[in-house]
Amino acid sequence: MPTATEKSGFWRGFLAGLPFVIVVIPFAMLFGVVATEAGLPLYQVMAFSFLVIAGASQFTALQFMSENAPTIVVLASALAVNLRMVMYSAALTPHLGSQPLWKRVFLSYFLVDQTYLLSATEYENRPDQTAAQKAAFFFGCMIPICPMWYLFTWVGAAVGEQIPASLGIDFIVPIAFLAMVSPALRTPAHIAAAFVSIVLALALFWIPFNLGLLVAALVAMITGAEIERRMS
Repeated sequence: MPTATEKSGFWRGFLAGLPFVIVVIPFAMLFGVVATEAGLPLYQVMAFSFLVIAGASQFTALQFMSENAPTIVVLASALAVNLRMVMYSAALTPHLGSQPLWKRVFLSYFLVDQTYLLSATEYENRPDQTAAQKAAFFFGCMIPICPMWYLFTWVGAAVGEQIPASLGIDFIVPIAFLAMVSPALRTPAHIAAAFVSIVLALALFWIPFNLGLLVAALVAMITGAEIERRMS
């Protein structure tokens, strides 16, 4: 049975995750709309969200699929976008790695941008928590976020044609990532990586299939890692 402190951590995580619902709902609806317009049947749209559960890579893969890009390009692009999950996992392992295997499976599956951001901040601010308390906070963050991703993916796919284009829900994509990334730019390594990624993404726009984004992401990660290495 969860202890009182674990329950407290869970509800603290739940409350911390609630504001992200404002972003997740239109983001998920947009994916449902775009995926349906691209010709995917409802079950494939939902399978996409349940199996991948990563909005950025889902949009990336869908874009390349719509452009009839080679399968290897679709897979490589989606994987490149999701490389950040490797860094998320490495960052959270010291805090959650001692949890039982069954719990680590769920922690890994629900590791998304929002749950990582909230959990990393919580663990930094409250370093004396036990691993079980930290896991409880993580799951608390997940509850208001991930189910909304599934539900409103379905809503977008089911009623997408009835959403007026004038509503412009696509504006939420850049806002969602700005809201998550901006508070995380706390060190020179973070700032340098963000700067390099922006400059290269703009400079390499001419590369076919948007592969310039992959180059920008790779160089930005190398830049951030090298600065971090030199500083430490």
